[in-house]
Amino acid sequence: MAYMLKSEFKEVDMDRVVNMCLIHDLGECFTGDIPTFDKTDMDRETEDFLLKNWVKSLPEELGTDMSDLYKEMEAQETKESKVYKALDKLEALIQHNESPIDTWSENEYELNKTYAFDTVAFSDWLTELRKEILKDTIRKIDNEGKY
Repeated sequence: MAYMLKSEFKEVDMDRVVNMCLIHDLGECFTGDIPTFDKTDMDRETEDFLLKNWVKSLPEELGTDMSDLYKEMEAQETKESKVYKALDKLEALIQHNESPIDTWSENEYELNKTYAFDTVAFSDWLTELRKEILKDTIRKIDNEGKY
């Protein structure tokens, strides 16, 4: 998704965003993919610990590069880190809309309507994309939902 948006964010180093997107879920290689609403602080600590140890085992230049990206992603101060975070959340919503509605838990009906609006607020373009995803969510609920 980040690669395809290079022309929408000319002032952003989209290669850096793509790199952030590529590495952001590496910790789940060690712990498995635990849904956000099920993930505990202990799960996050374990994932972070195992990931940091793995990154330290990499050749120095690569490990330093990756550590720097993780710090930037966590700080959420650069435009690149904000675009990465927004795309990560929007992609989750799109996937969710594509999944069978009978796999949705009760809280996901409302969550899919409100999730990530705060994360995309820095960008008019991403805010418009979020609104389009919301339209898909509402259509899905209206056509297939139980509520």
